[in-house]
Amino acid sequence: MHRPLRKNRSVVVTSVASLAALATIFVPLQSASGQQSGDAELVDAAALAEAAPAEWLSYGRDQAETHYSPLNQINSDNVDQLEVAWSWEIPVSGARLEATPLVSDGVMYATGAHSFVFALDARTGENVWQWDPGIPDERQGGPSVCCGDVNRGVAIYGDKIYAGLLDGRLVALNKETGLVEWVVQTTPPGQDYSITGAPRIAAGNVIIGNGGAEYGIRGFVTAYDTETGEEAWRTYTVPGNPADGFESEAMRLAAETWNGEWWVVGGGGSAWDTFAFDPEANLVYVGTGNGAPWNRDIRSPGGGDNLYLSSILALNADDGELVWHYQTTPGDDWDYTATQPMMLLDLTIDGRERQVIVQAPKNGFFFVIDRLTGEFISGEPFADDVTWATGIDTLTGRPIEAPEARYGTNRQGAFLSPGPTGAHNWRPMAWNPDTGLVYLPAQNTQSYYEMVTDFQYTLGQWNTGTTIRGGGSRTRPERPELTGPRTMLVARDPVTNTEVWRAPAEGFGGNGGTLSTGGNLVFRGTGNQLIVLDARTGEQLWSIEVGGGTATPITFELDGAQYVSIAAGGTREGPRVWTFSLGR
Repeated sequence: MHRPLRKNRSVVVTSVASLAALATIFVPLQSASGQQSGDAELVDAAALAEAAPAEWLSYGRDQAETHYSPLNQINSDNVDQLEVAWSWEIPVSGARLEATPLVSDGVMYATGAHSFVFALDARTGENVWQWDPGIPDERQGGPSVCCGDVNRGVAIYGDKIYAGLLDGRLVALNKETGLVEWVVQTTPPGQDYSITGAPRIAAGNVIIGNGGAEYGIRGFVTAYDTETGEEAWRTYTVPGNPADGFESEAMRLAAETWNGEWWVVGGGGSAWDTFAFDPEANLVYVGTGNGAPWNRDIRSPGGGDNLYLSSILALNADDGELVWHYQTTPGDDWDYTATQPMMLLDLTIDGRERQVIVQAPKNGFFFVIDRLTGEFISGEPFADDVTWATGIDTLTGRPIEAPEARYGTNRQGAFLSPGPTGAHNWRPMAWNPDTGLVYLPAQNTQSYYEMVTDFQYTLGQWNTGTTIRGGGSRTRPERPELTGPRTMLVARDPVTNTEVWRAPAEGFGGNGGTLSTGGNLVFRGTGNQLIVLDARTGEQLWSIEVGGGTATPITFELDGAQYVSIAAGGTREGPRVWTFSLGR
């Protein structure tokens, strides 16, 4: 066991009175359920754990992050009767839509670009309230963000809505009115941290990570009291300067797997997206990101696994203490993050009941891990083009790397698959207990990797130590052809860790997230369409154009009617929330 983290950091929680200026757009209306402020049902720990089918109270609907709903009014026999119930244009644009909406007490809560938060009547799409923190983009002096001014959604607990903001703040808004209750700066001011992920709730705290590894930061995860915003605990994902002492025994052990002066460029390991929570085990699961810089021979001369980069961490929900870890990509050299969505499942494997965590990170392998102990169970490729490793050693759980993969150690550039965008990225996968399948939005990608020989850390700029588009010291080899489709939905059996069916996408419109339901359906965003497939066969049953850049669909029930919603549409079409129901 590791010692609890030292809690010696100061916390600044701003009062409501001094935050009035933050609500640059504020339109409070009566609640959609017809109740006045203060009368709505509170969302407590039991409600989150129970995950009532009629609502969508957390990012994955349940805290296991399955993105599955047992609702079956809409099913494979009548899905072709779906019609638009309502749509609402999001008034803030400028980035992709990646949010998964939540629905509670008849109100939908979601986010748009630039950390814009809004609440809608889930029956009609009428605006209930909206809140814009007024964060400018990077060109106008806003925070440096790796990959767009996106936001993946909010969390609900008690009478509050929680959102992470691009500039590193975490804000609690009144669920009924949208007024600011408290706000805390979760990241060091003036440094290149950002928040694009959705918060999660665990053991009475709101959990949030951050991004920015490309700019040279040190990753961490923080838990804040849901009521007051006071810091409950903070867990770093990579070690800092040993001369400053270590925050925990886990950090001391991690430092033994690093070399050189890695702390100068931060080390990376940012937890910018995925979390899950097991209330019975009282464990928070965290996916960590790539190193800073990418290239290990610059970051950690002489090698090393560089814990806890590209890893799944299991943390004690009460104090953030590390319980176990599994590293999906030891000594990451390729931006193969483990920040991709994961889920908690109870499966029978080889005749034994197993409580597992499954994840398909960027590196192209689908992992099944014991979620109580961290024991490796299986790891198999889910993409067609995986060339950096030939497999996962079943005894050690470590990848069997291809000879050309370590482009820095070899001092020889190479085309490798996947590329930095990964074989799977931020798009949520979904589970269906009736079919026993995981529905994974996958892609085949590749990139040229070559070490930068004259690397110098530059504040405020990408610091990868790797060139991926040429311009290196050597002539690039000929680009190999991809063997599989650019994007596809893969239905995978996690018990046998094998593919059952796939549905390739036409062209390269880009994947969205997935939803599975008790109606034998899989809803998938892809390109500019929402597509519905038969969950058992993969046959396409229905589709509709919703605009380029689809996010992740959800489903809920109101007044006996089932609805499906998705955020979609880019700058060209205008971002919108679309909601569908059966024609009546």
